[in-house]
Amino acid sequence: MDLSLHRLRMLRELHRRGTVTAAASSLHYTASAVSQQLAQLERDVGARLFERIGRRVQLTELGTLLAEHAEEILGAVERASMALEEAQEAITVRLTTGVFATVAAGLLPKAMDTLAGRHPGIQLRTKQLAPEATAVAVRDGELDLAFVIDYADAPMPWDSSLLGSQIAVERLHVAAPAGTLGSGPVDLADLADQPWILSGPKSHFGTAVRAACLRNGFDLRITHEVEEQSTAMSMVAAGLGVTLVSDLGLQLRPPGMDALALTAPITRTVSIVYRSTALRRPALNLIIDVVRSTAAEIGLSAVGR
Repeated sequence: MDLSLHRLRMLRELHRRGTVTAAASSLHYTASAVSQQLAQLERDVGARLFERIGRRVQLTELGTLLAEHAEEILGAVERASMALEEAQEAITVRLTTGVFATVAAGLLPKAMDTLAGRHPGIQLRTKQLAPEATAVAVRDGELDLAFVIDYADAPMPWDSSLLGSQIAVERLHVAAPAGTLGSGPVDLADLADQPWILSGPKSHFGTAVRAACLRNGFDLRITHEVEEQSTAMSMVAAGLGVTLVSDLGLQLRPPGMDALALTAPITRTVSIVYRSTALRRPALNLIIDVVRSTAAEIGLSAVGR
């Protein structure tokens, strides 16, 4: 019996997520393509692995058994890859990291340039996801590592199978139309009557800012809901309201906008998250070291300020 790792990975995702559509979405294939590959896996095995119940596909007992072994097989393949990587004097590996917008624009370009110079055998590919989705993608094996952010006002839950290495601590700054709030610093409570530009309440950033404002005794009056800090800053520069922006976000600051310190600083940590099984992976440690040193070079502290 010749079992394809590619098809086993699809079976594992179906077992984890419950539907072909959800499995296809996580693997970035069409549902039709996944269905075809699963049907081929069934032919490879020579036994029924799936049964239809209405419009859903459900694993049979044999299908569940194979899916459980698929977890072990794919885990063993990952461990074997890491062992080979450790044994090589010159590391040659391709990894995929999850990023969010401000890291992708403000930190990663310089870090990748340094990485290419120091360790040319490490190829780092990127995939942008919402910050709240990156850790899940690492846990599920869609990414090798990912950047995550955490706020004191909105702690991120951690999966026990994941580990994290802190890269830097960012401060949040008040972004206001030029000349409207003086030179700062600004008390967050003094912004209670301002029109706000902010991401939605389901985003990690939006949740954290809302929580910080409530802690300071007011609820936001949001007039524009946008997801990216760069978009919010452009709207601030046009005089449409105020927002909070991180250190990395300020590297994209447009003309016509002031960035002012808060009297009571609000900070967030930037970390790289990875599966606990990858702890000894040399390439991962080299990437973390390069990113952390790059963050320090651009003025981000590695500890709270």
